[in-house]
Amino acid sequence: MSTRLDHRNPLVFDTHELGRRPGALQRLSRTVDAPGSPAVLGIDGVIGVPEGKPVELDLRLESVMEGVLVTGTARASAEGECVRCLEPLRLDVAADFQEMFSYPEADERGRAAEPADDDEDEDVLYLEDGMFDLEPVLRDAVVLALPMQPVCREDCEGLCSECGINLNDDPDHHHDAVDIRWAALQGLAETVQDGEKDNMGGAEAGVDEKQEK
Repeated sequence: MSTRLDHRNPLVFDTHELGRRPGALQRLSRTVDAPGSPAVLGIDGVIGVPEGKPVELDLRLESVMEGVLVTGTARASAEGECVRCLEPLRLDVAADFQEMFSYPEADERGRAAEPADDDEDEDVLYLEDGMFDLEPVLRDAVVLALPMQPVCREDCEGLCSECGINLNDDPDHHHDAVDIRWAALQGLAETVQDGEKDNMGGAEAGVDEKQEK
């Protein structure tokens, strides 16, 4: 069976050294570059591990009857934007995962056969020529480990809802509140005052005209 996986891909792992004897164990550590689109490690537009940034992998491979059970942890630095103050932020993320990579079914001649396209369980991941691709497992694990609403710190004050100033920089910032029940009367009072000023101006002009006569 020809493999579709590229062994040169750092997220592709070879299990031939592990063997197929149930109970066999292998531990691996590898640092890889975070993949880019479309396999972005993160939540698009919110937070994620930038493409090309290092991701440290610690894996435990265990041979079982059905295939290879992979348990591991991925560590990386994610970047994003605080949802309160909109300032850039960075946080360390550790994503744990466990996934079974099953052996392909064997045909009647004992040779490995490709799983059927109409396999009832589409979530099953298969070994291909003894290799597996960790990328989809890694992507799902990192996304689940990241906060949906990241904040730069737990007590971030955010932005002023009226003028947009960063309240972390000016904690005493405030605006004088105007009671909406009096806002209309205040506007009416200002209108009356302006009208009185106009009337006074007209009266003074009349007096001046009489004095000229």
